[in-house]
Amino acid sequence: MRGRLAGQVAVVTGAAHGIGFVIAQRLASDGAKVVLADVEPDKLVAAERALADDGAEVAALADDLSRENAANALIQLALDRFGSLEILVNNAGGGIILPFLDHTPETLHRTIDRNLWTTLWCVRAALPPMLERGYGRIVNMGADSVRNGAWEHAAYNAAKGGVHGLTTGLAREFATRGVTVNTVAPSGIRTPAYDIYEARQPEMIDKFLSMVPMARAGTMEEVASMVSYLASPEAAFVTGQVISVNGGSTML
Repeated sequence: MRGRLAGQVAVVTGAAHGIGFVIAQRLASDGAKVVLADVEPDKLVAAERALADDGAEVAALADDLSRENAANALIQLALDRFGSLEILVNNAGGGIILPFLDHTPETLHRTIDRNLWTTLWCVRAALPPMLERGYGRIVNMGADSVRNGAWEHAAYNAAKGGVHGLTTGLAREFATRGVTVNTVAPSGIRTPAYDIYEARQPEMIDKFLSMVPMARAGTMEEVASMVSYLASPEAAFVTGQVISVNGGSTML
């Protein structure tokens, strides 16, 4: 398959549906071999089949990446199946959006596990083969709400803010070794989960959109486009950045 990512291997977490699946589709269309991961095995099987039907070379692992051994197994699958690893997209996450005092210890732990621990373990597993080759692109998924303090996002922002901080630290540490580390920080993106939230709390969606100069939600394809760029050789001089895809809801 031709494309700017031809011959490269990309791992995409949280890839069974939503933004993660659209990112995987985009990277595959750019020529990458793609390894998918998700905690939902049935949806993951369907996603793997859909990409394969489109002609992609694809593998998949269903597991909980907030556990170190699962992240290690995912990276090993990429190496065993395709022989290398050039791209890691840490998309696994999911917000439990509640007023802070409505959270329980369980929901707080789940929020941190889903968003921060998945990223930490996958990066830790992916870095050694990237450093050995002297090339790598790590793209983390953050959140524009870290910058704008969106309503009921405090716990979620604690997790995603950790991802933002991890990005800058890793970028500086490995800047001379061929590995770039960046974060894409979306604002409201029209996903199936967004549509459900809109049906349940339309007034909250209206509040969020009131912060967006473009007065609309983003699309999953718009997020995937930015990920594709940061994952490419063209982005060699871009590292340590948190790049918002947000319709202008925060600027600079």
